[in-house]
Amino acid sequence: MAIQTRNKRSLEFNTASMSDLVFLLLIFFMLTSTLVAPNAIKLLLPSSHSKTMAKQTLTVYINDQFLYYLNEHQVDENALQDEIDLKLAGQMDGSVVLRADQSVPIQYVVNVIDAVNNINVLYKTKHKVILATKPSR
Repeated sequence: MAIQTRNKRSLEFNTASMSDLVFLLLIFFMLTSTLVAPNAIKLLLPSSHSKTMAKQTLTVYINDQFLYYLNEHQVDENALQDEIDLKLAGQMDGSVVLRADQSVPIQYVVNVIDAVNNINVLYKTKHKVILATKPSR
């Protein structure tokens, strides 16, 4: 008498649990990727509906001829960081309001932000750059 086994071994692979695992991994990586902050320039954009203004220490203007002005005094691009440093001397957390013409290329705005960031690194301060906008109608 030949004894036969009840449980037959199946050669088929069940992929249902594998798709669940891939789906859970996908959700995990999507959630954790949103928690990572990208390396971007931090700008504090004031709300255009609000009329309140942050306490400003210094105002930097860039006109449509790409000239820099610190509190209405023209400054050369090469001396920009030194002049900002003189105006912010002795302060730990000043606000630099940047008013740029809408036709100014972004590189001129980045030059001002870099100058303030270099001062922050040099003196371990926390100065902010606030990009001024006009109110919406």
